[in-house]
Amino acid sequence: MVSLVEKFISPKIKLLMRGGKLEKVIISIGLIIVLAVVVMAAFAEYLAPYDPIKIVGRPALPPSKKYLLGTDSLGRDLLSRIIYGSRTMLLVVIFSTILSMSVGIPLGLASGYTGGVIDRILSLIMDSIYSFPGLILAIAIAAMLGPGVYNTAISIAVVYIPTYFRMVRGETLSLKERTFIEAAKALGAKGRTILRKYLLPNVLPIIVVVFSLNVADAVLTEAGLSFLGLSVPAPTPDWGFDLKNGQRYFLSGYWWLVTFPGLMIIILSLGFSLLGDGLNAVLNPSEMER
Repeated sequence: MVSLVEKFISPKIKLLMRGGKLEKVIISIGLIIVLAVVVMAAFAEYLAPYDPIKIVGRPALPPSKKYLLGTDSLGRDLLSRIIYGSRTMLLVVIFSTILSMSVGIPLGLASGYTGGVIDRILSLIMDSIYSFPGLILAIAIAAMLGPGVYNTAISIAVVYIPTYFRMVRGETLSLKERTFIEAAKALGAKGRTILRKYLLPNVLPIIVVVFSLNVADAVLTEAGLSFLGLSVPAPTPDWGFDLKNGQRYFLSGYWWLVTFPGLMIIILSLGFSLLGDGLNAVLNPSEMER
């Protein structure tokens, strides 16, 4: 009887190895982009030609052999700032996403499985947070907490907690009526055991997809906060901060000050979006057919 229950724990995970060629290509492209940025962030000391916060030449020099992407408005090497900026970006968005997952997933599981008053209270709180526009809520929290990597991560995390809560809660409500959950209860499994062994593995496919898509959105949110001066303090390398500094010189013909930081924001967000869409197509094929 136990083996019969274990069979149905996580059937969707097997779908990850399936899927058509298109889905695999999309996942591969997204994965390559994300891994490239991760490698760039991990080996920034070896890849960056200059110190990202030191002035190495004249201000606003165009791309050349010496400065491949040019210099910024203060004379700092733009390539070095972009390489080190990937570290700041990934640190903020990954930490914020993990923080939102660590809160939203347990609350979603508990709310969906328990039901009753607890479910109504938690749903009301999460719906209230979800009703605010994400960027505006992040701006309000960031302004209250002040600049800093971890303060920015907390500001972004609050925005995405309701997303994990709603997705996990909805899937839990559906799964708890399934036969394998009834079998687990009949075997005497406690609530914690059912949540940990039977429900959590079955919501993992949805969590993976939401994680990929939320990171893509968090990249844009972090860039927006940096552009408004509410993220990391100067002179920390950050794509959104450099985009803001270069924006005032764009109409004067200094196109590289805006182009390269903006491209990195778009490329990283696109990478996570492709990864999330590809995983969604493989793990939830019925939704893609609608």
